[in-house]
Amino acid sequence: MNVTELAIPGLLVLDSAVHADDRGYFREWFKAGDLEEAGVHFPTRQANLSLSSRDVVRGLHYSLAPEGQAKVVTCVFGELDDVIVDVRVGSATFGRVEIVHLAHNLGRSVHLPAGVAHGFCVTSEHAALSYLLSSPFNAPFELEINPFDVDLKVAWPLSGEPIVSAKDAAAPSLAERLAAGELPTISGAPV
Repeated sequence: MNVTELAIPGLLVLDSAVHADDRGYFREWFKAGDLEEAGVHFPTRQANLSLSSRDVVRGLHYSLAPEGQAKVVTCVFGELDDVIVDVRVGSATFGRVEIVHLAHNLGRSVHLPAGVAHGFCVTSEHAALSYLLSSPFNAPFELEINPFDVDLKVAWPLSGEPIVSAKDAAAPSLAERLAAGELPTISGAPV
């Protein structure tokens, strides 16, 4: 597996071989040892699967769980653009947006460090995202930032009108979350 760190510290793209033949393909999308070689210990505490249609925008979600919540995500069907925003107060890349294209046949996964916000937009007819979490969902600590926050300027790859949950559409901006003290710090603790 090839591991590449992006501009946001701890944000890793994990590229693995795709072994294809007349039956389909096989790939390893997560190996703890490869992350450990990159200096990341990732304890898996929950696994989720999300199926969405074209132009669905999910996110931007993050967790203030006391133990932090890192993720490893991959697309298992279709194609999507994965969007990551550094919302850790004190980070040199605070507010930076990274977009990683994921497709079921690319052999690509992404490790998201604790304290970043995550979302995605489906670019194929349908897509399924599978993700591992280092801590379980804990409702009081799970927050969101408006995916269309004008200051973030996320270039969502929409082919039509976005399909967004009411909760995400009504979410505060990054500036509003910062003013309310509802963001993690680079150390992982809330502001």
